[in-house]
Amino acid sequence: MPIHDNDRHAVVLDVGRAYTKCGFVGENEPRVIIPSKLDGSKKGEGVYLHEYSNEKELHFNLVKFLHHIFFKYLLVNHRERRIVIVESLLCPTEFREILANVLFVHFEVPSVLFVPSHLVTLYTLGINTAFVIDIGHEETTMIPVCEGTPLIHAWQAQPLGAKAIQGRLESLLLLRAKVQGSDGQKVDLVDVIPKLSRGILEDIVVRTCFVTTLPRSRQLVASRTNEAGPSPPVPPPTILYPLSGNNNLTLDGSVREESAEVLFETDNEMVSLASMILDSILASPIDFRIPLAENLVIIGGGSMMPGLKSRLVSEVKDLQQHPKYLSRIALKALKVHRPPAKSNYAAWLGGAILGATEAIATRSYTREVYLQTNHVPDWNNLADNTKEIDSRAG
Repeated sequence: MPIHDNDRHAVVLDVGRAYTKCGFVGENEPRVIIPSKLDGSKKGEGVYLHEYSNEKELHFNLVKFLHHIFFKYLLVNHRERRIVIVESLLCPTEFREILANVLFVHFEVPSVLFVPSHLVTLYTLGINTAFVIDIGHEETTMIPVCEGTPLIHAWQAQPLGAKAIQGRLESLLLLRAKVQGSDGQKVDLVDVIPKLSRGILEDIVVRTCFVTTLPRSRQLVASRTNEAGPSPPVPPPTILYPLSGNNNLTLDGSVREESAEVLFETDNEMVSLASMILDSILASPIDFRIPLAENLVIIGGGSMMPGLKSRLVSEVKDLQQHPKYLSRIALKALKVHRPPAKSNYAAWLGGAILGATEAIATRSYTREVYLQTNHVPDWNNLADNTKEIDSRAG
């Protein structure tokens, strides 16, 4: 009986920087979404998988983490399950190799299929060409996919994601926020908590922050930079966020509104999310530029902030009128797809769809082959992607 039959569904894993999605092929959502970390004493927040100091530490953490997944969350015998790993094409080779070693050697899984997240996301939509934008925790990666082929030479990536938003939020809170105690008196946050934990910052962003519109953002910038300029717009309501004990954090409306602006500000090289999109489309074949612009797919947990997708489209349309792009690209329309899943696990769903096909039997890397070679084929290794020349050819 084939391992991928109904009674032994393959396991699908998407190990992200912040969260890991795990479940089985053929299902429409992960069984569980858990933080990509181990419980530990590192600042009281645990140890994240991607925050390791050497290969030995990463190997130990992956063994413990995957053990929890197999025996606590999925309740399966890993020796009888094929594995589908949904990964970014820009995933570090070191992490990929150690993950494969842990699965094949320690857990003795029969086979592993590595699938690129930007490509399999299109499986959820049934399209072959799209511009996939993955806004994750630590970075945003953009890769155009043309007729089922990711264009690696046109990729774009910047450290702009949920982590950047949380960093901006923390700096704004330490500068402006007040803490209100049970007696009603307010004191500066920095005098109560000099540094907010990652968990609190993430919770504040998810519960209270949003992305404002482009015209309102420009009005906010003009009011800050020009004293004689227009008056600032009316800020959103101030809310109270409960901290430890009877202390409540006063969240000013301007803080909730301005935290996400870090995604749209240009750096010293005049790079922003909008410029990354246009630069990547310009690096694509000219015949695919309009189809790519009309098939934007935005995924990743960082893209789930209210207002982010519409703001990003507005930014791109506005930047297109800049002299740098006006004479080089003429996009008639920008259209954003809505995958049949939440943005944070759309790539996982694509992996679950692909894993339910015969590809898992024909394209997987088996344990027997791995034990002979001790190597996993990689897209960026010429030794794995160069066709052998037939010595008999004349």
